[in-house]
Amino acid sequence: MNMIEANDIKMIDFKIVDINGQYRHVTIPVQQFSADTLTSGIGFDASNYGYAVVEKSDMVFIPDLDTAIVDPFCEIPTLSVTGNAMVIDYPENRPLDQYPRNIVQAAERYMKETGVADTMLILPEFEFHLFDSVGWAVQPNSISMSLDVSQAPWNSAVEGKGCVIPHQKAYHVAKPFDRTYECRSEMCLEMEKAGIPIKYHHPEVGASGQFEIEPMLGEMSKMADATMMIKYIIHNTALKYGKTATLMPKPVYGEAGNGMHVHMLLLKNGEPVFSDDNGYSHLSRTAHYFIGGLLKHISSLCAITNPSTNSFKRLVPGFEAPVTVGYATSNRSAVIRIPAYAKKPTMRRFELRNPDATCNPYLCYAAILMAGLDGIKNQIDPHENGWGPYDVNLYSLSDEEKSKLQALPTSLDAALDALEADHDYLTAGGVFPEQLLQNFISIKRQECLELSAIPHPAEFARYYNL
Repeated sequence: MNMIEANDIKMIDFKIVDINGQYRHVTIPVQQFSADTLTSGIGFDASNYGYAVVEKSDMVFIPDLDTAIVDPFCEIPTLSVTGNAMVIDYPENRPLDQYPRNIVQAAERYMKETGVADTMLILPEFEFHLFDSVGWAVQPNSISMSLDVSQAPWNSAVEGKGCVIPHQKAYHVAKPFDRTYECRSEMCLEMEKAGIPIKYHHPEVGASGQFEIEPMLGEMSKMADATMMIKYIIHNTALKYGKTATLMPKPVYGEAGNGMHVHMLLLKNGEPVFSDDNGYSHLSRTAHYFIGGLLKHISSLCAITNPSTNSFKRLVPGFEAPVTVGYATSNRSAVIRIPAYAKKPTMRRFELRNPDATCNPYLCYAAILMAGLDGIKNQIDPHENGWGPYDVNLYSLSDEEKSKLQALPTSLDAALDALEADHDYLTAGGVFPEQLLQNFISIKRQECLELSAIPHPAEFARYYNL
């Protein structure tokens, strides 16, 4: 109420997350907001959000006031709040176990019950593109996509100012080539206002408007909320500057794609669980077991961490994207990379490099934790299983050597096959409901089927005149 009064708030906006990890929202006038709202909640139809519930689909959304911020993109003063979905029950409502925010909190509770750790800290890296324009058409007589950004190499003959960037040479380029510096700085300032500390932002490798914003390490459930807000801020600030933003994994053919690498570490009573000066790359046996769990379940994880058909157009050799199931120090060609610069015991960690921002962050982070905990529980040693460490450039190996390596799935269909066959680690402790996984797989299968039926422009180039 103090925030409402201090900022002359007129509307309260409740942001709800659907199964795909996209914001939906419902707004009430401020005079309708009261203490009763925190218990009675706001009604919504869960079936329209992708949740196949056995109960009646009418649910209530209970706001979490710790997430309240003044929305910087609303002309009418608006307080933005997220929270949890509840099943209407008597005498008290109960959490909807399929709701992503409830799942990530259940995963944290399960972690504490195992006694392994009480806190998981994560740091997702947000890679994205800023374009001047974009358009697409999927019609019976027109299947096309076009985009443009002034500094891209294809504009070298028409860009009057000469500030174009050579192909794949944009990493950390400065002004005048960095055309969107102010836009990204404003994004970061808005994230800081929203309570999300930012480490830095910079141009990425892709010359056609690719950039990165990296926050500081944060607790997993809070970082899931922050991930939603970071994406919201990126998209809306881009529009304010006359740009369009996408975190799509592979929007530009032949350029680097957008990942969402996830750094992670565990703490128990404030002490690092992953640090050991006697271990490989200064990581403890527990850390190696966690890595083992991730690598064992990586194919099924991909269905949740890379849940779009476009995701697998990024996971190809040659663009610093991982294709090999393995781990190593300072090696971007392996799916798990241990950063050599993380020297302090409290910062020793590793990153999972396959995820991208088409994922539902709540499901993604919870699934990563559950896979790692399964590795600890079953003492899955990554070295004994032949997953490394690979301290060589895996892209440069001979075909014979590459044939010996285990690879990531090459399609969403293959990842969904793996999830159907391997998901007991997710349902452990009742964290992921079986029904949610079945519905998620069904929705994604339908996506694959629909997209596979659409002719592709590249097919015209290859087959039209045969």
